Amino acid sequence: MASEGLAGALAAVLGGQGLNVHSCDSVPAGEPRAPVRLRKNVCYVVLAVFLNEQDEVLLIQEAKKECRGSWYLPAGRMEPGETIVEALQREVKEEAGLHCEPLTLLSVEERGPSWIRFVFLARATGGNLKTSKEADAESLQAGWYPRTSLPTPLRAQDILHLVELAAQYRQQARHPLILPQELPCSLVCQRLVATFTSVQTVWVLVGTVGMPHLPITACGFTPMEQRGGIKMAILRLLQECLSLHHLAVETKGLLGLQHLGKDHADGVCLNVLVTVAFRNPGMQSEPPKVRGENFFWWKVMEEDLQSQLLQRLQESSVVPVNR
Repeated sequence: MASEGLAGALAAVLGGQGLNVHSCDSVPAGEPRAPVRLRKNVCYVVLAVFLNEQDEVLLIQEAKKECRGSWYLPAGRMEPGETIVEALQREVKEEAGLHCEPLTLLSVEERGPSWIRFVFLARATGGNLKTSKEADAESLQAGWYPRTSLPTPLRAQDILHLVELAAQYRQQARHPLILPQELPCSLVCQRLVATFTSVQTVWVLVGTVGMPHLPITACGFTPMEQRGGIKMAILRLLQECLSLHHLAVETKGLLGLQHLGKDHADGVCLNVLVTVAFRNPGMQSEPPKVRGENFFWWKVMEEDLQSQLLQRLQESSVVPVNR
């Protein structure tokens, strides 16, 4: 891929679109690269935040024995063969009785690559709100409640932050509307837009094995990578080509998300914006030296791409990733 190809790939990723995953530039040492499988070695959870014109939140009352009677946002585990959006729509219909469509990804939460939760801002498109007469194993009922006065007990306090995140997004969107792109992937991996900036100039790290491309790192399932979370895969790739002891690396968040779910393609690819900077910048105006021949720094010359990157970096215009 020449610079024109790199520019097209970067534009696609910045636009929330996906790119096919053909291979990985960094993989965990000593781990078999078997495809991931839902309900076997990975668990994906979907969760929806609904806010109506009256600033009310849609909540469901739990039916599960361990939390029966408590309240929570519509959420649940994805099933094999589903897309992320299909899973979200199924869970909302089962638990709240409503048809819906996701508006945007709000955040991604992870406990290592084996457990990832996708949080969406969504809107109702039809159906009938589930009443207590329709209680079943999925939920006891659903209802709309003022955002500042939610019913108790809540199943967990973690949803309070998500409700506020949704309210803030509706008031002032921090990132463009982002929805999952349906592209197959066999692993949990991350495509890096790893940047170095200096005086309104941006460099992006590029992999050279095959055609030049935005590098991809596979997440590992060792205890260390599970404890450290998905950022460990980013650090592993960067350690393979840079001397990190004098550098500061920060994962800003997601530019996009790829998953298919059909034909046993249970993997996900997270397109991640990362910054690399010198801990003591001094007079450094060039990116850090790259070791080996598998990577190089590409100076982004296209004005539109450069301004897009700088804006996304300065405004943290990305989907947050939380542990």
